[in-house]
Amino acid sequence: MSPPPATASAVTPLPLGPLGGREPLVVKAAAAMSPSAWAALGIFALLTLVAVPAGYLWLPEDSPFHVSDFIVTVLGKIMCYAVVAVAMDLIWGYGGILSLGHGLYFALGGYAFGMYLMRSIGRDGIYQSDLPDFMVFLDWKELPWYWHGTEHFWYAAALVVLVPGLLAYVFGFFAFRSRIKGVYFSIITQAMTFAFMLLFFRNETGFGGNNGFTDFKRILGFPIAAPETRVALFAASAAALMLALVGARYLVTSKFGRVLSAVRDAESRVMFLGYNPLDYKLFVWTLSAVMCGIAGALYVPQVGIINPSEMSPANSIEIAIWVAVGGRGTLVGAAAGAGLVNLAKSWFTVAFPEYWLFFLGLLFIAVTLFLPEGVAGLWRRVAARMPRRNP
Repeated sequence: MSPPPATASAVTPLPLGPLGGREPLVVKAAAAMSPSAWAALGIFALLTLVAVPAGYLWLPEDSPFHVSDFIVTVLGKIMCYAVVAVAMDLIWGYGGILSLGHGLYFALGGYAFGMYLMRSIGRDGIYQSDLPDFMVFLDWKELPWYWHGTEHFWYAAALVVLVPGLLAYVFGFFAFRSRIKGVYFSIITQAMTFAFMLLFFRNETGFGGNNGFTDFKRILGFPIAAPETRVALFAASAAALMLALVGARYLVTSKFGRVLSAVRDAESRVMFLGYNPLDYKLFVWTLSAVMCGIAGALYVPQVGIINPSEMSPANSIEIAIWVAVGGRGTLVGAAAGAGLVNLAKSWFTVAFPEYWLFFLGLLFIAVTLFLPEGVAGLWRRVAARMPRRNP
């Protein structure tokens, strides 16, 4: 599943052009994607921002084009997972950094926004207290200091970005400066997410213990279960995915992305050429964590719960499988892999719940042996063999 090797131009200055010079950022981002890619993105936007909301809000339930609550929730959840897959592809597919703990950043973003959702319940909880219900149940008398300010949406939104970002920055700084890489780095990331999972399971940490946060009532004053709110969250997830794809494509086709790919393939040579790999790896690592945190914040109000199980090492391994199935170093393939695996999971866990993990393991082995470039690589091979029409 090795992505294409970096060329010699990966560590040399790029000429002025679509991705260089002093062109506006919007122009550079537009040039980073082909016209066919923009067309596909436009179709996706039309479906997620127009067709699905219209089918959900305005078509009657007996219409064959009606979109149900279940479909909106599942698709919204999958788009959040797709953002995580794009974030993982940035560090693994282009940076050569395999993380088995990215579920931690996803969960931290969810918890940060979940704190706002819990505060928004107000006195509508079971105990009709200003404190969240789980704190009343555990006989807490006041909010912990780190809960103060979380009743404000923008403060919680800042936490969604800052908490995963700062943790990733501190961890990455020491790990990359120590030149920890390969399987050792992966094991450390897995150990970290497991440690945080155990920490959040404890009731005294003030995050709801094993039950986590649930029973949300409203967001920005709107009922969270209202169809209009569901559609808004669904559209926000679609917008986040499109922004992640465009931003990531711009990044990997820029000079930064070329150097990052060179670091992946030959870090020592890049150092000899005068580049500091630490800066590149640390930036993309922190950016990836922030993207996961944003995805987690969008995920929680749609599924209605966040608990420490989201930090399970198995969840982080599953994220790596999404990228492997879709295709490393492709971005769109990673997002597609997240969709395919989670659609299969939605069906498999209902039809054959006890066999899902066996199927997931078999899928990963099959992709490793027969589709090393993932679904995206298979699509490229099929497209290359299709006859082209003469102009």
